[in-house]
Amino acid sequence: MATQRVLPQSKETLLQNYNKRLKDDIRSILDNFTEIIKTAKVEDETQVSRATQAEQDHYEMHVRAANIVRAGESLMKLVSDLKQFLILNDFPSVNEAISLRNQQLRTLQEECDKKLISLRDEIAIDLYELEEEYYSSRYK
Repeated sequence: MATQRVLPQSKETLLQNYNKRLKDDIRSILDNFTEIIKTAKVEDETQVSRATQAEQDHYEMHVRAANIVRAGESLMKLVSDLKQFLILNDFPSVNEAISLRNQQLRTLQEECDKKLISLRDEIAIDLYELEEEYYSSRYK
């Protein structure tokens, strides 16, 4: 299972795209979070009034928070895409799972067949004994 499989060029490109999306979304979350922390710091006197600066900071925090949420949703979409890619393109694992389940079902079938044969033999013996009793009885 630890063998490295060679992927077709389109799959390799798709995986590289997934990796790029992951890095971009993580970078976006980190950058926006860092900027929110910077914005939260109270600065000394500036040229704009405190109320104006507070409103601007408030707006910037909302925009950056929305960017973090967008990046988080993008990461969830990426996870969904990766699951779909794995389901659609991991044929060896699917084949192995099918083979394993097939083997389990064959074992179960063999056990059931053995139990049925044993049950048939027991019923045949009981039926023979009942027939012997019936035919040897005087109440025919």
